[in-house]
Amino acid sequence: MKFAYGSSDFRGMINEGSFYIDRTDKIPLLEGSKSQLFIRPRRFGKSLLLSMLENYYDVAKKEEFDQLFGHLKIGKNPTPLRNSYFILKLDFSCVDPTGTADDIRQSLFNHINVCIEGFSTYYKFNGFELPASEINHNDALYSLQSLAKAAAATSYPIYLLIDEYDNFANTVMMGVQMLDKGFGEHGQRYQSLVHEQGPLRTFFKTVKALTTSTMFDRVFITGVSPVVMADITSGYNVAENIYFVPKFNDLCGFTQAEVQSVIQEIIEQCSWEKSKVSEAVELMKTYYNGYKFCYKTKQYIYNPTLCVYFFKYFQEYCEYPRKMLDANLATDESKLEYIARLPKGRDLLLTLMEKNQEVVIAEIQDRFGIQDMLIDSSQDLTFLVSFLYYFGVLTIASDTEDLQTVLRVPNLVMKGLYVDRICKMFLPMPDDRDNGKEAARQLWSKGNIEPLCKFVEDKYFKVFANRDYRWANELTVKTAFLTLLYNDLLYIMDSEPEIDRRYADLTMIIRPDKRHGKILDVLIEFKFVHLKDVNMTGEQAKNLTEEELGIIPQIIEQLEDAIKQAGEYGKHLEEKYGNLRLHKFVVVALGFERICFKKIDDK
Repeated sequence: MKFAYGSSDFRGMINEGSFYIDRTDKIPLLEGSKSQLFIRPRRFGKSLLLSMLENYYDVAKKEEFDQLFGHLKIGKNPTPLRNSYFILKLDFSCVDPTGTADDIRQSLFNHINVCIEGFSTYYKFNGFELPASEINHNDALYSLQSLAKAAAATSYPIYLLIDEYDNFANTVMMGVQMLDKGFGEHGQRYQSLVHEQGPLRTFFKTVKALTTSTMFDRVFITGVSPVVMADITSGYNVAENIYFVPKFNDLCGFTQAEVQSVIQEIIEQCSWEKSKVSEAVELMKTYYNGYKFCYKTKQYIYNPTLCVYFFKYFQEYCEYPRKMLDANLATDESKLEYIARLPKGRDLLLTLMEKNQEVVIAEIQDRFGIQDMLIDSSQDLTFLVSFLYYFGVLTIASDTEDLQTVLRVPNLVMKGLYVDRICKMFLPMPDDRDNGKEAARQLWSKGNIEPLCKFVEDKYFKVFANRDYRWANELTVKTAFLTLLYNDLLYIMDSEPEIDRRYADLTMIIRPDKRHGKILDVLIEFKFVHLKDVNMTGEQAKNLTEEELGIIPQIIEQLEDAIKQAGEYGKHLEEKYGNLRLHKFVVVALGFERICFKKIDDK
């Protein structure tokens, strides 16, 4: 197999025999409406989808249909609309988001004009005679209207494809200054793009007019979030939002069966034992699966870019990638940074880590605009969660009994972004984070938990002391340890994995491809004792000696309970994985002041 990592060129992939998951059977379904908005997170195959549509409908590629689509699902039963359109494709990720609002406007117009010029050149080169259209470099909307009128004089209507419609606007909107200064410079620039006479709104008003007058017969728009569309609603309110439609859940993304099929082939090429198929699939499932974009489907899908990244490396080297996170997705952390700066955002990120990475809201918002993101300081949980859903760092999980929506962190790759953001929230100084990571290394490499407990006492508890004690419990303490211990290069990290219908607090199971290293599997059970339960102030707790701390009856009781639980969980882990180098620990926190710990000796 040939994997074209990062490619969104459908024609090139097919002609070169590259790996391609066939989604052409969705084409008849997409023809159900003429103007559609399709939203998915970054790096989820949207551009490749548009490229496929471009090649299917382009009249200039009619002679290539059998070569491009003959072996695919749609090739056996094509629709009457195949190869019957002029294609005008715009890619708003090419628009420069820097500079003043006028600079951005000109960059947008330059891009539209270049695409129109390319359109005319391409079709004339392929033998299609179009009446002359005019390019106005200062007003690309005039250029667009001129092109539409020219095409209307031919036998072929225009299919408009817009990729990443919100890309440059999101970049402006997410600018740091807008977060620090209320509406701020970035917010003002964004507002100038989407207000009544702004270039984005006027662009979409023009597209709407051309669509309703049939000069543009079809429009397909992709993006990451509905924020920009919400702000230009009056400018373009004719697009059908198809991002929640169950039949399009896997329009972009790979299914479990598709991933397993590829893994089986690579395993055979590498002459690995067939038993390794389940190991590799389970590893990919843990890191890359977990996305569900529709309420009424049970199917979870894999991030396609991450899968191809894994496949390509696995096939070339016959080993799993050292880093499971493709660096191109690391920028999603900026969305968590945005949430962390909002009044309720920090608590949401902590809650997601503490509550088994799940959160419950009534329903995902399908529209929210700049008012929600920049001006309104009272953003509720629904807004925060919806925002994270659209950017792919939360996904639909299930419904509650009373039909609320449960969302969760989709997989281990995304969990790593949360953990890193929380660590930076509480330990903003790089030296502190480095020292904490070194203390964590002492645990998983040498089985010594004391430096890590001491670090949490000295550093994290000073931050936690400001948190409302009503919410203080072992989950908060566990989160502190998790942020320092998290290491997906070496471990399958989990917090509260289900073991025999019960839950262990934190486990670190060595990745199957890293078991040759001299590192340890780790299980930690956490407990919490409130200061009020021991009739003690924070200052009194700080002044306790280790011996005095260890003889407090409530501490002893919690230690004994934790030791029993850790022993039971350890047995189940051994049964599940086998051949573990498992070191078990219990940690009991006294308020946010002191930590009592114990290593369990099975002997």
